[in-house]
Amino acid sequence: MSEKTQKKSWFKGLNSEFKRIIWPDKMTLAKQTTAVVCVSVLLGVIIAVVDFLVQNGVDILVNLG
Repeated sequence: MSEKTQKKSWFKGLNSEFKRIIWPDKMTLAKQTTAVVCVSVLLGVIIAVVDFLVQNGVDILVNLG
């Protein structure tokens, strides 16, 4: 099989896979996007709080010595 035929076959397979995708409707997409943003913000806040606590804990330990 030539390289050109392989590329054609690959793109044909890719096209058939894209036809099988079930794309979400606008409402589902909006709900999932909102969930991802909320979880990302929540994790960012948790990481910031833990970072703040660890930083202050280290500062306290350093100043004791």
